[in-house]
Amino acid sequence: MKMRDSANRTPLHVAVFQSHDVTVEALAKAGANVDAFEDQAYDIITIAAVADDVEMVRLAHALGGNPGNVTSPYDGTALIAAAHLGHQEVVKALVDAGAPLDHVNNLGWTALIEAVILGDGGPRQHRTVRILLAGGADISIADRQGRTPLQYAEVRDYEEIAWLIRKAGR
Repeated sequence: MKMRDSANRTPLHVAVFQSHDVTVEALAKAGANVDAFEDQAYDIITIAAVADDVEMVRLAHALGGNPGNVTSPYDGTALIAAAHLGHQEVVKALVDAGAPLDHVNNLGWTALIEAVILGDGGPRQHRTVRILLAGGADISIADRQGRTPLQYAEVRDYEEIAWLIRKAGR
């Protein structure tokens, strides 16, 4: 029997929301689908990424969760979600796990673009951009308006982020 709540969450989703690693591990080892989606198209890695729960992200990946799953109503990834929120340690864990750096969501944005346009330009975003660039994020991918991450950084006067992107392009 497959149990789901009114939001189509499995017990595994709920355990991840609660950051209960022992339960998550037990459910996965008992055969729970680690790549299942709930109603908003979130999987357990994305749930942990949005919650800034780096240990849960690592555990979910170790249990077989796919960091490349296309998730959310935006057809994004856990990396895109973590990048726009400035969850730098989660971004690092996802990059290390092989998450796709240059996935483009249905808004036309990559993780790097989201880190720039949805961030505040502060230290968390600087570190997030550094991690994405060190991982090999493509700085030339433009959004639907034809704007690159560098152009967005310049328009927003995010001087350090613009400098990091320029440096990566050399």
